[in-house]
Amino acid sequence: MVSKNQHKLITSLAQKKYRVKHQLFVAEGVKLVNDLLLADFEAQSLFCIETHYSAIKKYNPEIISEKELATISNLKTPNKVLGVFKIPKPQKIISRGLIVALDDINDPGNLGTIIRLCDWFGTSHLVCSMNTVDCYNPKVVQATMGSLARLPITYLNLEEFLKESTLPIYGAVMDGENIYKTSLHNNAILIMGNEANGISKYIEVLINKRITIPKNNKNADIDSLNVAMATAIILHEFRRE
Repeated sequence: MVSKNQHKLITSLAQKKYRVKHQLFVAEGVKLVNDLLLADFEAQSLFCIETHYSAIKKYNPEIISEKELATISNLKTPNKVLGVFKIPKPQKIISRGLIVALDDINDPGNLGTIIRLCDWFGTSHLVCSMNTVDCYNPKVVQATMGSLARLPITYLNLEEFLKESTLPIYGAVMDGENIYKTSLHNNAILIMGNEANGISKYIEVLINKRITIPKNNKNADIDSLNVAMATAIILHEFRRE
């Protein structure tokens, strides 16, 4: 049974201020919860309906009814397993491999997809500006489909981080060099900008290599690609090299 205090805490974690206050976040679904547990994320509490007890029984979840689960779930159609996890401390950023840097990404779905892409393409770290949407936002957590468990993510002062880095800095812009004709290095930083405004001016001046995905259909009435879609194309090109 979910107590009143548990219910109040879990539902409050939909808001960032309470995630920060309690250093906790919510994840839902058998695969996502299992991925986090296998990655040694510390569970503060685990809940499941009786039919799914066997999926996580070794972690001693509390069995609750579907009706109870619906009252604490962030989903329109509640999943069968819900976990409350402690937010891990940021890992040290190692200056090697491909680091993706996000400059004020606002959309939870975009961030979740980018986290999955970084996991798929094996980037070493994801760094986010302080104004980028919280990676422990419930919508982001669900959109990562478990990749959140495998990718180091750090929020920081992006300008200071870039100024201190010795790695080459690539930036995705509209007027850059054709990415298909550019020499790309796998020890580097790739900056992806805000959905509406692109890379901030004070960040843009720190770019060493401006790159772009050329639009082949010159007659298409489209200004730019979705940032997650653009990230997928660019990461593919880095790995092709």
